Amino acid sequence: MNARNALIALMMGLGLTVAGCADEEGPAEKAGEQIDQTMEEAGDEVEEATDEMGGKAEEAGDEVEEKTDY
Repeated sequence: MNARNALIALMMGLGLTVAGCADEEGPAEKAGEQIDQTMEEAGDEVEEATDEMGGKAEEAGDEVEEKTDY
């Protein structure tokens, strides 16, 4: 392959790369972002619930310890 053919192949590759980086989002990308957002919100809610349960369990443990101390 001579230099001219290599340059043509490189230019075509760069052109396809730039064409693939369009600013507009397609429906699949929008759906993926919505799924990501929903999963993140669900994770936050689970974390909050876990923290709340852990706090209540610790309070219950402290209460049992107080009542069983001599």
